[in-house]
Amino acid sequence: MDIQANLPLTEVTYFILLSLASQPKHGYAIMKEVELLSEKRVVMSTGTLYGALKRLLDQEWIVRSNNDTERSSKREKKGYRLTTLGTRILDAEIQRLEALVRVAQLRTTGEYP
Repeated sequence: MDIQANLPLTEVTYFILLSLASQPKHGYAIMKEVELLSEKRVVMSTGTLYGALKRLLDQEWIVRSNNDTERSSKREKKGYRLTTLGTRILDAEIQRLEALVRVAQLRTTGEYP
């Protein structure tokens, strides 16, 4: 698969993948972490979140994850985790963003022609 063909990521996709980078999470935890990581620039409705999660599942960037610690007495919460492909996509996007920042820093300091 050509990883670069999937870039750039939308801000919503980027923050969802980033929220899952450290550990699996259920939907509400993803939504809250995306708000935190984006400094409240990205505030998703549940419809937006679950639509994005469905797309990421279809693309095989994430998978459902059963987490016994996430169970409530009434129902099991759906957990999600990054796949190897999802991790590769996130890493490529981070590298792309770092390159953009390097060019901007060089340009604004006068070190880039």
